[in-house]
Amino acid sequence: MSTVPAARPDPDPRDVKRWRRYLADEQAEAAVYRDLASRRSGEEREILLALADAEGRHEAHWRALLGDHVGKPLRGDIRTRILGFLARRFGSVFVLALAQRAETRSPYPNDADATASMGADEKIHEEVVRALATRGRNRLSGTFRAAVFGANDGLVSNLALVLGISGSGVSNQIVLITGMAGLLAGALSMGAGEYVSVRSQRELLEASNPGPAASEAVGLLDVDANELSLVYRARGMSAEEADQRAAEVLANSTFGAADVVDDHEAVGTGLGAAAASFCFFASGAIIPVLPYLFGLEGMTALIVASVLVGIALLTTGVVVGLLSGGPPFKRALRQLAIGYGAAGATYLLGMLFGTSL
Repeated sequence: MSTVPAARPDPDPRDVKRWRRYLADEQAEAAVYRDLASRRSGEEREILLALADAEGRHEAHWRALLGDHVGKPLRGDIRTRILGFLARRFGSVFVLALAQRAETRSPYPNDADATASMGADEKIHEEVVRALATRGRNRLSGTFRAAVFGANDGLVSNLALVLGISGSGVSNQIVLITGMAGLLAGALSMGAGEYVSVRSQRELLEASNPGPAASEAVGLLDVDANELSLVYRARGMSAEEADQRAAEVLANSTFGAADVVDDHEAVGTGLGAAAASFCFFASGAIIPVLPYLFGLEGMTALIVASVLVGIALLTTGVVVGLLSGGPPFKRALRQLAIGYGAAGATYLLGMLFGTSL
């Protein structure tokens, strides 16, 4: 249990400066959690408010150490202020992912003036925020996957197509027609593939649900033989667990789809997934074609297309990094390197093909 420290009568000015910074950061972090809580309800709201209370206890520690040296309130560091701005206006999983990374940067474990429990608190806060962020990631995983991978495929594949055909030395009109054909072909292919994938997934899930005839047969089972326990053993339960579950079902006659654990949360519909994939791919694939649509030609059009796609790749990389809890700029540079690598290779092949012709 943490105790409130006594104020030091004549602290070092450098210590005062550091403590005041910690105090400001704790106040800002508590405000972030309260703002996030205001956009949630139920258990998540209670958890976020509890985190805010914990930051308040840390704030009390530094305030007690400072004593009369508290001075005028400082503002939190720039990253915490940005996080607070986002929390007040969005409160999304992106903000939770940023908060998770912020908790990893706590200096308390290496600061002699912070208690051991304060350093432990920050490590546990990271895991709490990670769990909350994971909930959000799971809720949007299907949409996020379709958006990021669809747009990224459109960006890379159509940039590679446009650069490859441009490298062969054909006219701008042919480049534009080829780019638009690539957009439509790729978007239709993505939409069709996603439709088949989701429909197949839903059919597999339906095949895993108990049939209605099994539910009707429960009341006629031999209680002593208890064949129903074999069903639960086949689903992975131990013999003891299966016997216990079967006894409960026989007593209540509740055998049915509720007994099946669905690991595919919110699969969605085939048409919805197909439409989303079509739109996301097309939104990415249109970017390399924009310079040609606006009348740019030659190397100017190629450079503008490459820059626009580069910005878009960096953006998708940052989004992936934030949602995965990893370093966003590293992910962004990785996306950029992969995209430019594929497009550059296709451009060189186009030049070689054009020269041979």
